[in-house]
Amino acid sequence: MGRNLQSSRRLRPVDLARGHGLSTQAVRNYEEAGILPAAGRTPHGHRTYTPLHAKALGAFLALVPAHGHRTASSIMQAVNRGAVDEALRIVDESHAQLLDDRRTLQAVESALRDLGPAAGSGPGSAFIGPLARKLGIRPATLRTWERAGLVSPRRDPRTGYRVYAEADVRDAHLAHQLRRGGYLLEQIAPLIAQVRAAGGTEPLEAALCDWRRRLSVRGRAMLTGAAELDAYLSASTAGTASAGRGA
Repeated sequence: MGRNLQSSRRLRPVDLARGHGLSTQAVRNYEEAGILPAAGRTPHGHRTYTPLHAKALGAFLALVPAHGHRTASSIMQAVNRGAVDEALRIVDESHAQLLDDRRTLQAVESALRDLGPAAGSGPGSAFIGPLARKLGIRPATLRTWERAGLVSPRRDPRTGYRVYAEADVRDAHLAHQLRRGGYLLEQIAPLIAQVRAAGGTEPLEAALCDWRRRLSVRGRAMLTGAAELDAYLSASTAGTASAGRGA
């Protein structure tokens, strides 16, 4: 009964497209890309789809906001060529990336909290030796951070010594906290750039709140995508089993 329902109910490309708010060309493109299983053909060569194709399309459209278009495509392509384990591995890797993004956000938030009000206060400038001692690092480390763009001290025109302004001291403290958290210089640089662009750590709070919101939205989308993918896998498995019994 289940097999007959899947095979006898034929859907035109326009039926599939309208049901998901797409164009018929988009549906054809998804099939050609392997995101949908291959369509059947009428004697006149017209494509015909089934409810299974609708489930595949629904799964893909649910996976896109969760994993991005490229990753969602890779997941569906793997499933449709029978490589379910590979598809699940891709899903796992995307979940791991979300977890890594959450940890990065937590590290930034923790680093900003640990800066404290004194991190950017004081006389307004510092030399490399005193600043290095305050952070518990070597002056050479500060010079490395400068080459990586984490701090940008000016040079005293008379002595040539590095002079760290209040914002540089703040950036050095933030870099120090993130380095202690295990982050690489190339990972820290864009975060420091965000702080500078925001004009300090306080305006960055709005960006962090938005970042946190987007991670939550993505996490919820992953739940929805997983449910739709599981439904498609179950339908595919049931259809394969029915076809085997019929043979």
